Amino acid sequence: MMRENYVGRFAPSPSGQLHFGSLVTAVASYLDAKHNKGKWLLRMEDIDEPRCISGVDRDILHTLEQHGLCWDGEVIYQTQHHPRYQSIVDELIDKQRAYLCTCTRKEIKAMGGQYNGHCRVRTIPRQTPGSAVRLRLDEHLSPFDDLIMGKFELHEANCIAEDVVLKRRDGLFSYNLVVVLDDVFQQVNHVIRGCDLIDVTPLQRCVYKALGYEAPTYGHVPVASITPGRKLSKQNHAAPIDNKFAKDNLVKAMRFLGFDFPEDNEFDSVASLLDSAISMWDRKKVLKTPEIIVPQHESTYYIQPL
Repeated sequence: MMRENYVGRFAPSPSGQLHFGSLVTAVASYLDAKHNKGKWLLRMEDIDEPRCISGVDRDILHTLEQHGLCWDGEVIYQTQHHPRYQSIVDELIDKQRAYLCTCTRKEIKAMGGQYNGHCRVRTIPRQTPGSAVRLRLDEHLSPFDDLIMGKFELHEANCIAEDVVLKRRDGLFSYNLVVVLDDVFQQVNHVIRGCDLIDVTPLQRCVYKALGYEAPTYGHVPVASITPGRKLSKQNHAAPIDNKFAKDNLVKAMRFLGFDFPEDNEFDSVASLLDSAISMWDRKKVLKTPEIIVPQHESTYYIQPL
C-alpha cells in the first residue's frame, strides 16, 4: 500500500556530468513520483568535497531542465548542512550511542574485513587526531520488499550490522549518515535508485531504526553497464548526456527500463513525451535485472582486449 503524500528524490553527486545511467535513475524516480501524484525533490550529494568539480552542479541542473525533469522546492546542498550533521553526531556521542574509533583499514582487514567493535569499550578523547565516529548497531540486517525487484534476500553468513561510520577519519561525514539524515530532513518516503545501491539498503535501514526514524520505501532499477560488473560511472569516463537530443534520450531511458515506448518524433515536445511516460509508468513493467549492457559508445572507458 502506498504511503500518503508521496515524496521522492533524486540525489546526484557533482563529481561529473550526468551520463545515460544517471539519467535512467532520474527518469525512473521522477516518473514514479509523478505517476503517484507526489513531489520530486533534488539534492546535491556534495558531501565528499574533494571529489566534487566546480560548476558541475549547474551542468546537472541544466541537463535535468532540458529533459523536462523539473524538481519541486529548492535544491539542497549537503555542504550547507554541516552544522546539522555535527549536532546530531555530538548528541549521539553524548548519549553513548556513538563512539570514537581509531582503527585503521589495515587493522580492520586483520579482523577479517569486517569491523568487530574493537573501540566500543575504549575511552578515546573527542579531539584525537585520525579518529572516526561510529554508530552502535545491535541490529540484524534483514530482507526487505523492494518496490521493483521484489523480495531482497541476504546472502551474508553474518547478518549482524557492522557499527557504521558516521564521520570519517579525514573529518568528512559519511554517506551512510547524511543520506539518512537528509531523507528524514526532506521527509522523503520513497527512494527509487540504481541496483548498485541495493546491497547497502539493509544497512541503511538499520541506521534509520537505530536513530529512531522510519525508513523510506525503496525501489531499485537496473544499472547501465559497459561490461558485466562495470557500470557506467564518472570514474569510468561515461559519456555526458547530450542535451540536444533530449527527447531521444528519454525514449532510450524508457526502453532501457523495459517499456515499449514510441519514437521521439511522435511527440511535439519534451513535456508531451513526459506526460505520456507518466501515464504509462508501471513498476511491474520495469525489467527485473540488476544491470543491462549498453553500447560501448556510452563510455570512453578503455577495455583491454582479451
